[in-house]
Amino acid sequence: MIDVVASILFVLGSVLAVLSAVGLYRFRDAIARSHAAGKAAPLGAAMVAVAVSLDMGSWAVAMKLGVAFVLLILTFPTGVHMIVRAAYRSGTELTTDVQVDELADSLRADPEGDAT
Repeated sequence: MIDVVASILFVLGSVLAVLSAVGLYRFRDAIARSHAAGKAAPLGAAMVAVAVSLDMGSWAVAMKLGVAFVLLILTFPTGVHMIVRAAYRSGTELTTDVQVDELADSLRADPEGDAT
């Protein structure tokens, strides 16, 4: 039974990783691409980590993968946010679908650039 659950988690995690890669390829601007990288990839990695820990059947492996998962969840969104922030501030073009850009108003109001 555990092998079936681990196999399902492997497949679901792999599908999420592929969807993240397709999103990185298909989306038009850096901000949209960040959603593909920042949402699906960590969840896919988490599913694969749980599948590996179930498949190995060792508490030591499960604890190591748990620590790796916690570090991934803590650092990945922050890294993606910083990359998108740098892309926006460097003048990356937004798609024409963006109708409201509140950050541009904040940056114009704060000439020193301290707005997030």
